[in-house]
Amino acid sequence: MDGPASASRAVSGVGCTNTNEDWMSALCPRLWDVPLHHLSIPGSHDTMTYCLNKKSPISQGESRLLQMLNRWIPCITRPVVLKWSVTQVLDVTEQLDAGVRYLDLRIAHMLDGSEKNLHFVHMVYTTALVEDTLTEISEWLERHPREVVILACRNFEGLSEDLHEYLISCINTIFGEMLCPRGEVPTLRQLWARGQQVIVSYEDESALGRHRELWPGIPYWWGDQVKPDALIRYLETMKSCGRPETGFHHVGQAGLELLTSDGLPASASQGAGITSVSHDARPRKKS
Repeated sequence: MDGPASASRAVSGVGCTNTNEDWMSALCPRLWDVPLHHLSIPGSHDTMTYCLNKKSPISQGESRLLQMLNRWIPCITRPVVLKWSVTQVLDVTEQLDAGVRYLDLRIAHMLDGSEKNLHFVHMVYTTALVEDTLTEISEWLERHPREVVILACRNFEGLSEDLHEYLISCINTIFGEMLCPRGEVPTLRQLWARGQQVIVSYEDESALGRHRELWPGIPYWWGDQVKPDALIRYLETMKSCGRPETGFHHVGQAGLELLTSDGLPASASQGAGITSVSHDARPRKKS
């Protein structure tokens, strides 16, 4: 069996009490020398939506119609928005304990928020602040020195260049030498030898030019399929397009019940070099 399937088999059910919190260090030694982008790495879709603020305004990134409906009939609009915004029920530490190693962090600055208070967003804003969450992740990594996480920083609603620099300074201060700078995709053995545990992908081209510690944004393959055959066809089509320049790519799929124990439908996982498979906890309508 090839690398992606073997690596992802180490992680089982989300939310179970098991050894998932240290699955990378428990991998077969022959996988320690496989570049990270050849491993199937479980992730969470909209990682921070477990703590959306029920009283926060609708995101400025949403349509004017939705924002008007929220003002006119909030008693109807708000419950619907919250139902479809929440994709996770575990907090970030619980997700890491469950084996998640790719975190989908959609960052925003609220229009009327404090100057340096950055939140996460998915239609509405979170109660959690970005700096506090990054600190929580860092503290978890200190307790698990052979685990590696990919932090996908994206969205950036309302962030000026100054706020980008503030965010990047927080990342550098909090993670320090844990950060793996941009370059050739490393193996687990190389990361362990250097004491590096964090790869930060950052979807802002101007910031990438100024900061070598940041990796380019990871392409996002959102399958959004209920039927396994349809998901496999989608993944096979995307795989045929070739690997992106960064080597990493992210596969999103809402229906976790459709996935095999290897973390991907069998025909799609074999040799695909999938970087991450993300879980969305929202209920899915089956057809």
